[in-house]
Amino acid sequence: MSLTAGIVGLPNVGKSTLFNAITQAGAEAANYPFATIDPNVGVVEVPDARLQKLTELVEPKKTVPTTFEFTDIAGIVKGASKGEGLGNKFLANIRQVDAICHVVRCFDDENITHVAGRVDPIEDIETINLELILADMETVEKRLAKVEKLARQKDKEALAEYEVLTKVKEAFEKELPARTVEFTEEQQKIVKGYQLLTQKPVLYVANIGEDDIGNTEDNEYVKMVREYAKKDNAEVVVICARIEEEISELDPEEKAVFLEELGIEESGLDQLIRKAYHLLGLATYFTAGVQEVRAWTFKRGMKAPECAGIIHSDFEKGFIRAETVSYDDLVKYGSMSAAKEAGKVRLEGKDYVVQDGDIMHFRFNV
Repeated sequence: MSLTAGIVGLPNVGKSTLFNAITQAGAEAANYPFATIDPNVGVVEVPDARLQKLTELVEPKKTVPTTFEFTDIAGIVKGASKGEGLGNKFLANIRQVDAICHVVRCFDDENITHVAGRVDPIEDIETINLELILADMETVEKRLAKVEKLARQKDKEALAEYEVLTKVKEAFEKELPARTVEFTEEQQKIVKGYQLLTQKPVLYVANIGEDDIGNTEDNEYVKMVREYAKKDNAEVVVICARIEEEISELDPEEKAVFLEELGIEESGLDQLIRKAYHLLGLATYFTAGVQEVRAWTFKRGMKAPECAGIIHSDFEKGFIRAETVSYDDLVKYGSMSAAKEAGKVRLEGKDYVVQDGDIMHFRFNV
């Protein structure tokens, strides 16, 4: 799966520090705008406790987790839609990602300058959202100019498109992103073709200070972001990017001790990776044998032959059927043979829609 989540935000909100924590790639983190000029792309492992449990059951020679990409995108400022700052580069980069992780500064620190001179998470969010809306408005208005004439002539396709464009434009005039507009199934197909920036799903990442770890409920900035996210039908992940960067450098045992000392069950980073994975509409199936236990990423809704093709194109071309058992059933019965005896192993055909957590063995003939 070549889907990627883009990390965006104003300069100095902690984007590059967070990216360092995610990928340990060492993207430059500096106390001035535009430290990240070209987008950095990092591949991350998706944390999944099921993989460890399968490894314990099967005892394979090796275990391979699944991965996906994060892209760290240059900081944006007001006027980006008109080319201010690194606006054109920002817009070009963000068009390439499939979902947006919007980092918002939720901490005070006089040693780290804020591009607007003060910390206001809602103003920060709206600055970026407005720039994306303005960029999309330009796309919509250009298309409207072409479609309007044909719509007047009662061209059926043009009329349908004109209705969609008008709907989107009205939302933009109210400073609402395209993802908040309700469309029919047919209208969704039309709007998808415009590749609007504000149609991309969003996850808000509230970056807090070290003093607020374990006490996020009292952070007024976080409360503001959560309230705003409700209107956007979006989720919020609360992290301390600086601490996450430190945690990312520890080995698993040290990490567990450190989290326990902080009173945290799961790192913010693991939460972010899982939620971004879900935001992209991704899920995981497994293959499990003595040679290898492996997690594979697939897009929700994919059928068995397509998922087989993720492993190798020949698996999809010559697909016969998939021997399938759910993760819960395999764990319950303790082995594939015991699950078979209990009638929990199924033979699924070409129309089977793969479910998250399926353990699969593909049969094919090329």
